[in-house]
Amino acid sequence: MSPYAAGRRRVHRSVAAVVPLAVAAALLSAPSADASAPAAQAQVVRTATLGDVPLGTFSTGLLPGSVADDRGVDLGGIGSDIYPAGRKGEFWTVTDRGPNGQIKVNGSKRRTFPVPGFDPAIVRIKVTGDTVRVLRALPITTSSGKPVTGLPNQAGRDETPYSYDARTALSYDPNGLDTEGIVRAADGSFWLVDEYGPSLVHVSARGEVLTRYVPRGLGLTGTDYPVVEALPEVLLHRKINRGFEGLAQLPGGDLVIALQSPLSLPDTDAGEASLTTRLLRFSPKRKAVTAEYAYRFDPVGVVDPGEDDTSELKISSVVAVGGDRLLVEERTDRAARLQVVRLDRKADILGGRWDDDTTSPSLEQLADPAGSGVPVLAKRLAVDLGKVAGVPGKIEGVARVDHDTLALINDKDFGMTDGTGAFDAQGRLVDSGIETKVVHVRLPRGI
Repeated sequence: MSPYAAGRRRVHRSVAAVVPLAVAAALLSAPSADASAPAAQAQVVRTATLGDVPLGTFSTGLLPGSVADDRGVDLGGIGSDIYPAGRKGEFWTVTDRGPNGQIKVNGSKRRTFPVPGFDPAIVRIKVTGDTVRVLRALPITTSSGKPVTGLPNQAGRDETPYSYDARTALSYDPNGLDTEGIVRAADGSFWLVDEYGPSLVHVSARGEVLTRYVPRGLGLTGTDYPVVEALPEVLLHRKINRGFEGLAQLPGGDLVIALQSPLSLPDTDAGEASLTTRLLRFSPKRKAVTAEYAYRFDPVGVVDPGEDDTSELKISSVVAVGGDRLLVEERTDRAARLQVVRLDRKADILGGRWDDDTTSPSLEQLADPAGSGVPVLAKRLAVDLGKVAGVPGKIEGVARVDHDTLALINDKDFGMTDGTGAFDAQGRLVDSGIETKVVHVRLPRGI
């Protein structure tokens, strides 16, 4: 419990506990969105807001003693993804690695973790009117029940973690996960994706990591859960903080994983300039990748008019919409567009020359992959969320509610900002004021 959280209720719960009543009572509401837009256009028909939940209260309610000082940070980051929970208005969400930022020291940026004891969690929420309530939360734990934490895994591959003021280096944690996408399997277990490995993580219904699937050759050791090198080796070239982010579950049970950004292949400059990223198909039955696809972004100025930095493009969410069809979210932090894509068997590039990191030019370097013989996935624009009034920035999670309606959730980054002004002189967060919102958008022609 944070020493600054005077008056906060102390609660002890088991790993699969319902979030304490003190947390539920802290949830606030916000006005509903105006649903009077013309019927021929996509429109926001509901906006619900998650109120302020002290991070120390949330974390210690799940794992007592895990967070000694929350530095005034509230629960956030649950906008990393959203997945229907099977009851009206209820969804599964997942936090990312926790509060983090960047501070420049002597000309170099340092990655800060102001609450290093934070443990990523799977969070079940309910949208009622204009309010988002936390119903239940599962801390993600190792085989022995310890928190995985959100700290980087490997020196030399991941950023060095620092304290909130960037003055003190923290230890790496091989168990650490930067969790993003989430789906729930028929047996009640969960599948998550992670940006560090990048990796696909199978988690039990109680939150225990069952297996973490990583690229061949990663060499991750010292974990307190099983690690299997089952993903293509070429993924070792993922850009820092741009590993796996989107995850979908097809009707037959196969998973589709989206690489957030183009690989840094053969180098960082090539990845920053590229418009081509990759989707993977994974079979839980075979415990193997069975297909790989080239996905081509629209130009950044099309996705986000006025933006000219191609490296701002990301895939943050993929959603199964029947058969082998997906909704793929292309976004920047300010705008997003949803594309309908079909996974064509003829477009599979798994195990070919584009998975060989000595191929030159690389897939990422091709200005016109299709013109060079690469079977790029065809796509069709479903909705430009940047043109829908009431949609917040940095949408990272998309869920299908019904034929006509999508639920969107934004990532508020725990109220963090970069730079030395993120915390005051007492080491307390200067909150950005951004709130976690679940927004329902109705599409006039469905999906």
